[in-house]
Amino acid sequence: MSEILEAVLEGASGETLAATPMPVTTRAVFVRRDEQNMFAGVASRDKDPRRSLHVDDVAVPELAPDEVYVAVMASSINFNTVWTSIFEPLPTFGFLDRLGKESIWGQRHALDYHVVGSDAAGVVLRTGSLVRNWKVGDEVTVHCNYVDDQDPSSHDDSMMASNQRIWGFETNFGGLADIAVVRANQLMPKPTHLTWEEAAVNALCNSTAYRMLVSRNGKPVTQGDKVLIWGASGGLGSFAVQHVLNSGGVPIGVVSSEAKATMLRELGCEHIINRTEMNYQFWQDEHTQDEREWRRLGKDIRSLVGSDPDIVFEHPGRSTMGASVFVTKRGGTIVTCAATTGFMIEYDNRHLWMKLKTIKGTHFSNYREAWSANQTIIDGAVVPTLSTVFAMEEVGDAAYQMHHNRHEGKIGVLCVAPSGGLGITDSELRARVGEDRLTIFRRHDKE
Repeated sequence: MSEILEAVLEGASGETLAATPMPVTTRAVFVRRDEQNMFAGVASRDKDPRRSLHVDDVAVPELAPDEVYVAVMASSINFNTVWTSIFEPLPTFGFLDRLGKESIWGQRHALDYHVVGSDAAGVVLRTGSLVRNWKVGDEVTVHCNYVDDQDPSSHDDSMMASNQRIWGFETNFGGLADIAVVRANQLMPKPTHLTWEEAAVNALCNSTAYRMLVSRNGKPVTQGDKVLIWGASGGLGSFAVQHVLNSGGVPIGVVSSEAKATMLRELGCEHIINRTEMNYQFWQDEHTQDEREWRRLGKDIRSLVGSDPDIVFEHPGRSTMGASVFVTKRGGTIVTCAATTGFMIEYDNRHLWMKLKTIKGTHFSNYREAWSANQTIIDGAVVPTLSTVFAMEEVGDAAYQMHHNRHEGKIGVLCVAPSGGLGITDSELRARVGEDRLTIFRRHDKE
């Protein structure tokens, strides 16, 4: 990779990059098939990604006609990387094996190792024979919707496709590698005012929040809507706050510390609930929820914004869904995309049906939505919420931090890029957006 890195850092032309030899192996982060039972009988909280995530050289696979090789300058950690690393809710090798049965090109994915990572920013190194909108040398970000457009179910909304997958989670050759294999319809322009690591942390979480709160496929926020956002200083929540503000809504951010509240205020969120300070106890025990605590949360929300929330932005799942259904206003919507505290949720259905509420499920975004979400970054209307950056060799520690909720915003990972701060090509735009705004989460993380 040294020749490729040198060429990229020198701003080499596409012709020069195309003439630079491709390595036959690449450094990558992966889990192993023969270790998928290593945590059998261990509680989820005690499963350690530092044991299961390996960094070593793996073979660079052959390129399909609709794919490109990307030199990954930087990537990031998402919850799906954590789930893969602890083999929950099930090992991801089953996903790879099913993909391997679909086609000749799919067979490449069914290996004894799984290269993970669902975000990336980098430079196109090679293009397949069917790629027409991208060329060698293009600086790109990568979204993780991996879909086969030959299936009629993938049209209109590709997230409804029967074989829709998440790249780097349900496919191999993901973004936590020096060279990733990416379908052409996953590529988007890199924001020119961002560093590689800033550009790498947006696509998955920003696109997900965009579909949930802006797109017609979610529950689009309208002017004046009150939106309760769980985990508002995290990767998903911090983008949700910005989309609510940009849509004229009123975010109510739920965080777990005053330090996180301070970051949200700088991001523009005026109404904040510190759940640690309020000490909500939604669950009396493993099987019993406490409606009195739901009522207390509802009262606290009304004291801040004067009414129940029109929309609740849900992703914790089991720990909060009962409360979310209860506090949502009559006729309101709970929009959910994940379940980071548990997939088996419980709520009192009377509060749903008798008050005409809706639970809306969403999942990542289609290409149009991801492209539009990326444009909000390009325009500076939404800023990356990067808090800290790890080297690829430290990716186990990075995943461990996310697993135990010891992070704010997004965690970046340097891959080919030798250091942080590289990749900015439009300093004027960066100055207009504002260095202080672009570094809110990093400044507070250092504090």
